Amino acid sequence: MAQTAKTKPNGPVAAGILASGIGAFTMGLLTTAAAASAGIAGALNWYGPVGPLSGKSLGAVIIWLVAWILLGSSWRGKEVVFGPVYRWTLILVALGLLLTFPPFFDLFE
Repeated sequence: MAQTAKTKPNGPVAAGILASGIGAFTMGLLTTAAAASAGIAGALNWYGPVGPLSGKSLGAVIIWLVAWILLGSSWRGKEVVFGPVYRWTLILVALGLLLTFPPFFDLFE
């Protein structure tokens, strides 16, 4: 008698992967915004000794966590087409890296 493998839906996993791309992009966006505007840099200075890095990193973590919770709850128990999730994650991570690259964000200072 052949046994069939029972698979779990991939929605929660896809949510975690896409949320990581959103978090990476947020880090890049906040880095470039802080370089472009002294006002934004000041608003991101949540802890004096660290400077704007505190707001950039904590802001990215907060957005990553919110994205993971929202996507995870909406994709819970669902089978998601993984190709577009993977492509968007790669695009967002690449943009996040570009936006944190000093020669790039220095253009906005």
